[in-house]
Amino acid sequence: MSITTAPDKVKLMQEQKLQELLQHISKNSPFYKELFAQHGIDINAIKTIEDLALIPTTGKEDLQKRNNDFLCVPKDQVIEYASTSGTLGSPVTIALTENDLNRLTLNEYNSFVCADGQPNDIYQLMLTLDRQFMAGIAYYSGLRKLGAGIIRLGPGVPSLQLETIQRLNPTAIVAVPSFILKLIQAAKDHNIDLNQTSVKKAICIGENIRNTDFSLNILGKKITEAWDIKLYSTYASTEMQTAFTECSHGRGGHLQPELVIAELLDEDNNLVPANTPGELTITTLGVEGMPLLRYKTGDICMYFNEPCACGRTSLRLSPIIGRKKQMIKFKGTTLYPPAMFDLLNEMEEVLDYVIEVYSNDIGMDEVLLHLLPLDDSKACDNRIRAYLQARLRVSPHVSYITAEQIQKMQFPEAVRKAVKFIDKRVNQSEGN
Repeated sequence: MSITTAPDKVKLMQEQKLQELLQHISKNSPFYKELFAQHGIDINAIKTIEDLALIPTTGKEDLQKRNNDFLCVPKDQVIEYASTSGTLGSPVTIALTENDLNRLTLNEYNSFVCADGQPNDIYQLMLTLDRQFMAGIAYYSGLRKLGAGIIRLGPGVPSLQLETIQRLNPTAIVAVPSFILKLIQAAKDHNIDLNQTSVKKAICIGENIRNTDFSLNILGKKITEAWDIKLYSTYASTEMQTAFTECSHGRGGHLQPELVIAELLDEDNNLVPANTPGELTITTLGVEGMPLLRYKTGDICMYFNEPCACGRTSLRLSPIIGRKKQMIKFKGTTLYPPAMFDLLNEMEEVLDYVIEVYSNDIGMDEVLLHLLPLDDSKACDNRIRAYLQARLRVSPHVSYITAEQIQKMQFPEAVRKAVKFIDKRVNQSEGN
């Protein structure tokens, strides 16, 4: 299907794939068989995208409690076991068949093409390629299908990343934006001019680089002010086995309509209009092992449906505003971790940070910022506290810690990515 296919034809294609999904899960998924029976749902009455509203949503808690009941194939057909990072509670295992791995490859191939990837590119992968991390294998297999060169270097170790860039001359990197900042600092420390290297673009994963109006946020600005490279943002989750990736116009992550149906829902599970925050709810298309129907991701964002300047007619997602479960109610103010990340990234006096939220003795949210300050002077402390008060209108607790302490907090044993947010509230779990 072409990227410029008319929306009505795309909808017909999705509805045909939806029929196939409903038949598959009604026969093979213990969870969905039970759901349909409990709610008296006749899958043959679900004909259109609009009819999805007749089906209850599924949430992360369902997957955590009944993980194995979502499996739709015999175990001898499972080729790969991936898992979520456990950011919002216990990790969830996602089982993939050979066809699912091929679909994952297609998903990431489409994503790299959307982000101007070419067969003559060489990508340096600065991310985990083990520990059941689906994204790692997705990027690798998508780049193989693209025909591009791949350097599997893994996460961290800025000095090794820089040495490899100089030695192998990649044209692109795939990395977490905050790590790109560490790379920039390491280059300065070693008198390396990144603008004289071969790298011209970065696929940014795991963190926002834009505001909801698509302008670069502080993290994105800090990167591009120091390094003249093109940034492409991407958003995905293990459960949906699909990515939303920006094109060169940087106006939101493009939906891949042949792979997923996206709904954005309000608190009452009603569809929200364009340009309005809602919870991303997805229905996977073409997944064999663990397909999902109306699965609420917990991520709050907006969608835009006018055609993109790149010619694609598919829906686009804004940067993630926040995770529903991570919303903080602090002294009458609603805060989301991404907004606080932007604030702390903006402060020259703060070199690194971890945000901790916990419940006080009357059950209200409290915020504690673990900060690595520029220096330990009283003047630096005063500037930090005054800035936080001015920007947040409330004063969180502040704890100054060393670089060694912050490293231990951000990288506890066996984590796949830096922990920047710790949730110690009652009935909440640790994550970032």
